[in-house]
Formats: sequence, C-alpha cells, structure tokens
Amino acid sequence: EHGGSMELKAGSRWTSAVSDVEVVVVKAPEGEVTLKAGGHEMLPLGQEGTGGSIEAGLDGDVPIGKRYADDATGVELLVTKGGQGILTLNDTILELKTAKPLPSSD
Repeated sequence: EHGGSMELKAGSRWTSAVSDVEVVVVKAPEGEVTLKAGGHEMLPLGQEGTGGSIEAGLDGDVPIGKRYADDATGVELLVTKGGQGILTLNDTILELKTAKPLPSSD
C-alpha cells in the first residue's frame, strides 16, 4: 500500500526509504498519518528502501538520540539511527523536542 496513511503504534519502528534514518514511535498520534523522511514515506523497519533522493529543502541532519514531536497530533519519535532527511508528519516538519525547563520552586 503506497500513498496511503499508516498507523503509527507506540513501539513501532520505521526506516527512511532514502537515507539511514530510523525512528521508534514513543507516543502514537491520533488517527492515521503519513510519516516521511526527506520527503519520502517511511517504511516499517526491515523493509528495503526504494532508493531515490531526498527532496530539496528536506535534506537536513537528523541526529541519533533526539526526539521529534508534534503537538497537534501528539506524536513523539525517538531517532534510533541518525542520517539525512528531515522528518515530516502529514507534510508538517516535526520539531526537535527540547527538554521543558522545570518550573523554579522557591
């Protein structure tokens, strides 16, 4: 099934079709979504990438160990293998999740 949306279950692992990037879903989004890396739909880990090249403008670095999140859908991804190819969900670029500062107690 190509061009369809996928169900991202917590704990499921995905690999980029066009680069080395691999992610694991920490928090699953609501409903069905389309997860891409470098402009191409990600594949379930273990599936061979179709090759092709990263789309222009989406060739940024995705560092291992970083978390990416999207507040609108509630998704959170952890990068388990770094590489090139910006992560997008429903064509929205996922933001690097930064540790929220703890409220100061006085």
